[in-house]
Amino acid sequence: MMLDQLLRPEIQELVQQGQVTLLREVLKDWDPAEVAALLEALEPEEDAVVFRVLPHELATRTFELLSSDKQQDLIDHLAKDQALLASLLNNLSPDDRTELLEELPGPVVQQLLRLLSPEERKVATTLLAYPPESIGRLMTPDFVQVRAEWTVAQALDHIRATGKDSETLNVVYVVDDKLRLIDDLRIRQLLLSPLETRIADLMDERFIALRPRDDQEKAVEAFRLYDRVALPVVDREDTMLGIVTVDDVLDVIEEEATEDIHKIGGSAALDEPYLTAPFFSLVKNRAGWLVLLFVGEMLTASAMAHFEAEIARAVVLALFVPLIISSGGNCGSQATTLIIRAMAIGEVGLKDWWKVMQREAMSGLLLGVLLGAIGALRIGVWEQIFHLYGPHWPMIALTIGISLVGVVLWGTLAGSMLPLALKKLGADPATASAPFVATLVDVTGIGIYFSVAALLLTGTLL
Repeated sequence: MMLDQLLRPEIQELVQQGQVTLLREVLKDWDPAEVAALLEALEPEEDAVVFRVLPHELATRTFELLSSDKQQDLIDHLAKDQALLASLLNNLSPDDRTELLEELPGPVVQQLLRLLSPEERKVATTLLAYPPESIGRLMTPDFVQVRAEWTVAQALDHIRATGKDSETLNVVYVVDDKLRLIDDLRIRQLLLSPLETRIADLMDERFIALRPRDDQEKAVEAFRLYDRVALPVVDREDTMLGIVTVDDVLDVIEEEATEDIHKIGGSAALDEPYLTAPFFSLVKNRAGWLVLLFVGEMLTASAMAHFEAEIARAVVLALFVPLIISSGGNCGSQATTLIIRAMAIGEVGLKDWWKVMQREAMSGLLLGVLLGAIGALRIGVWEQIFHLYGPHWPMIALTIGISLVGVVLWGTLAGSMLPLALKKLGADPATASAPFVATLVDVTGIGIYFSVAALLLTGTLL
């Protein structure tokens, strides 16, 4: 059990008794992650008391680890303590402060900006001016820059003097006299080089940089491809603007994965945690898709009605409708989930559509043959044991087997091609949710099944 869970009752008791000095003494050596977990579990009135007693540096580091909802609650409770609130906001890292401010209403943001020092206010307004979901919103201007003409000794002295406020010291950036980025160096290169070595001698002038107005997904791809802990952000003239660190990119990855999972499951994406989302927002996000899917399933009933005569002459065919359409829907759902994920992590692009179709056609055919053989075998076994299907059972088994091959093949192709088609049209591939594909295949599967039945059973059962 974590420390915050073990001591939570004692902490709450100290809060209720107003023993502020003892509370500060207990918490001062805690890890920020443990304090953050404690604050998340406490009631709003209690967490504000605990936060106020934290040492200054611990409070800032803890605040950066809190959820956006808890941060906003604390801001509300600290509103009367302007000095503490101003100190907190001024000491937050610029990227974390931007993330907080963009979640708040405009009037509140204006009030908080007034609490910042002129320098920090300029940084905050600059970052907030970038478009939402852009790399600029993730950027921090706190980084270490050195000059090519310096020696390693000079660079290390500079890092000691200025590196305290840097977001990360894993990478230092080499700039020219106009602050244009010309290279980046791992800190280990400096630590392992002789002190008299010139920075220019360590450079290879190969670096990867981001643009502030690019979509955050480009940063995700860059970090995944180049395995970095930080990447520089430059303008059109390659002037160094700031850096993006891997912890911020991990947050973006989590948000995008959550959004895709919601959509794949057949629901609009939630903008906030499930337990704190308004009840009617949950209903609204799910209702739209459910209505659309319900209308789609009504088409299934219409397709069944179209083949009413065949069903009336051979009621046995109706027994296998759930088997046929569920098999096609399941295969379609599998295919669309695989392709959406492959597209999300860059394994598959639009240019690969023909390769995807070939692979899924072969997969669908083999899976259809497998399920078709099992379905036909099941009819044969049940006929021998229970005598359910009459003298024409071999043709019924053949109909079920061939129908399963066709429906599974179609479901697999539809499920794999639909996300790529949506991407081509500029839509989110995750919109091709598993329930949507299943419903599409249900409707068309009915047509395939009864068309095969009409072809094979005319003159016998039909």
